[in-house]
Amino acid sequence: MTQPEWIARIPNAAQDYIKDIRLDEVECIVADIAGVARGKAMPASKFARQDKFFLPNSIFLQTITGEWADNPTGAFTEPDMILTPDFSTATAAPWTADYTVQVIHDVFDQAGKPVPVAPRNVLKRVVSLYEEKGWKPIVAPEMEFFLVARNIDPNQPIIPPMGRSGRRAAAKQAYSMSAVDEYGKVIDDIYDFAEAQGFEIDGILQEGGAGQIEINLNHGDPVALADEIFYFKRLIREAALRHDCFATFMAKPIEGEPGSAMHIHHSVVDLKTGQNIFSDERGRETPEFMHFIAGMQKHLPAAVALLAPYVNSYRRYVPDFAAPINLEWGRDNRTTGLRVPISGPEARRIENRLAGMDCNPYLGIAASLACGYLGLIEAENPRAECLGDAYMSEDELPLTLGDALDIMVDSEPMRGVLGDEFVSVYESVKRNEYKEFLQVISPWEREHLLLNV
Repeated sequence: MTQPEWIARIPNAAQDYIKDIRLDEVECIVADIAGVARGKAMPASKFARQDKFFLPNSIFLQTITGEWADNPTGAFTEPDMILTPDFSTATAAPWTADYTVQVIHDVFDQAGKPVPVAPRNVLKRVVSLYEEKGWKPIVAPEMEFFLVARNIDPNQPIIPPMGRSGRRAAAKQAYSMSAVDEYGKVIDDIYDFAEAQGFEIDGILQEGGAGQIEINLNHGDPVALADEIFYFKRLIREAALRHDCFATFMAKPIEGEPGSAMHIHHSVVDLKTGQNIFSDERGRETPEFMHFIAGMQKHLPAAVALLAPYVNSYRRYVPDFAAPINLEWGRDNRTTGLRVPISGPEARRIENRLAGMDCNPYLGIAASLACGYLGLIEAENPRAECLGDAYMSEDELPLTLGDALDIMVDSEPMRGVLGDEFVSVYESVKRNEYKEFLQVISPWEREHLLLNV
């Protein structure tokens, strides 16, 4: 069977998926501000005849509820953007009824310049700042999420799914293999889908919440791994739906349970030597390692609006609930917001434990890298290592979305790294969402205030 020319340009896993069959459809997608896939699906025969397509720039002004935020950069005229395929991102959509391939597209304006508010472009911008200094950032993300029972009534609390034993998934079973086996069929489909898409999973384990799972990915290029997380969220949701449950990446879906984080491990490689700049020739920690940590301590408050993008995100920042809400750093200390894991000199890294799994992976990784980059440029030292329980530290982070947005907008260094236009558009979208949330009366208010105040 003769395949179109573009097939030769896609990864081997995607080529293997459609080998000896007729490809039916191609999904041309980009991530919006929330990390939701936007785009168009078209017959594969039509995709082969065109090298670009168009979408209005308003997709980056849409809130998570589907409303439209004000455009801080001009009139709301919705001009078209030009989307071109990045064939290196082509991957199967193995859950579809026909043979479908997904392709992430790069976003340009009509003058051919990258659209500065597109999340993937924001991450590329940050990576390019490292490259201009002769560095290559390396990341390794961890993904936490919950499998939950189907919830079709938003007024009802979310509950754990039913396991194969006929019981609801139990909490406080971290690292339990039998707990993972309770929903083994979902895990099997996650593995099968990932294999079909060419993704390598470093490990799957049971976390501390009821039905809470963690998937670790191998370290690598920030943009490529953000693409994988973007794809993984859809993959995992589809696997769950096959088995009558939902997968959710909410930061705090179940009251009384831990939240879901997206821990990000960071190291930086010298482009000329290929060596980790956090270790010297004798394997010791370098000044650059300390500068990176100092940058995260100094600038993470201005990045929290990107790492914790919704009102629900701040329900995860609860003391003594497996989520550090401090900017302390420590070696092999999971109570600190910034942890130095045990490793050899070549793998020396810093783990940012503050990001929630509800963040847009492009923006969460970009914001975290931005803090480390500023630290390397400013060349300051962090405060002393925390050797005890950092949960006892004073709160240093904004604990509401409104406060986080204020700090982000007022940070000239963060605006400089992420881009003024992006920060302005992001703030507009998030202010709109926050305003919508404040108009909703919660069950707590009705229970405790209706007759008592």
